[in-house]
Amino acid sequence: MECPNRTAPDVFVLSGFPFPRELTVPLLLFFLLMYILTLSGNSLIVWVVASHSQLHKPMYWFLCHLSTLDMAFSSVVVPKVIAGFIPGGKTISFGECMCQVFFLQFLGCTESLLYIVMAYDRFIAICKPLHYSRIMHWRVCLILCLGIMVVGCLNSTLQTTVTLRLPYGWSNHLDYVFCDNPALLKLACTDKTLNEMVILVDVGLVAMTCFFLILTSYVYIVLAILRINDPEGRRRAFSTCTAHLTLVVVFYVPVVFHYMRPGSQHYMDSVVSMFYTTITPFLNPAIYTLRNKEMKAILLKLWHGNPK
Repeated sequence: MECPNRTAPDVFVLSGFPFPRELTVPLLLFFLLMYILTLSGNSLIVWVVASHSQLHKPMYWFLCHLSTLDMAFSSVVVPKVIAGFIPGGKTISFGECMCQVFFLQFLGCTESLLYIVMAYDRFIAICKPLHYSRIMHWRVCLILCLGIMVVGCLNSTLQTTVTLRLPYGWSNHLDYVFCDNPALLKLACTDKTLNEMVILVDVGLVAMTCFFLILTSYVYIVLAILRINDPEGRRRAFSTCTAHLTLVVVFYVPVVFHYMRPGSQHYMDSVVSMFYTTITPFLNPAIYTLRNKEMKAILLKLWHGNPK
């Protein structure tokens, strides 16, 4: 299929959510509130961990990293979703669209790998507690965090490069709420087999592999927890792991659903994408503070005016 015009469009027009006109203001306020709460909740986690020495542990270091990624992830997507409810807000320039694709893939891949690192941290803490301080040294934590960011950047560069090489000429109407590779593929007027294979392997299968690696690690963790004689210790271990596993499921299931079918189109795609770009970053602070005894105790002290 040849393009009538191989020049990239100056702007794309996003379709946004299909919704009745009378819901415009409620939806705008809903996403705005979600965005504000996401930034506030995750910023609170970073501040609490940074300002309390008893939380200077690998688990909370990774939690801060996750909160930072969640704030960035939400900031890449949600402001444009909010703008879509305002007249003229659905247009996005070609350069802005490619930047959104790059950062979306970078942050998504980095967060996927971070969930594996967090599962590994819990595995060492519960299954090999006597070796935990030696294995999860701060240098190891730093190397792991920098390593997953480098991998995320390389992955995003690959994804964005294969997207940039596509000619767009049939239409500039993007049937999605933000710029993403599967949606852009539908506008390309050339053979898209390579791009679909890259998305399927690099995003879909990798996400599935990460998900099953995390589940496997939690099988060993659960078996180790069941061998703990102290009921309080068993409860705390289950509480921490349940919080992490809940976020993993909410993040990975929509990602796999979306990216394992890059060439297909489903009316629920826009809604599903909101789970890993909006709902997960919003739930992160609530789940970790409500399910973590140390975090909850410090927040209660702050609430009652006792910062120490």
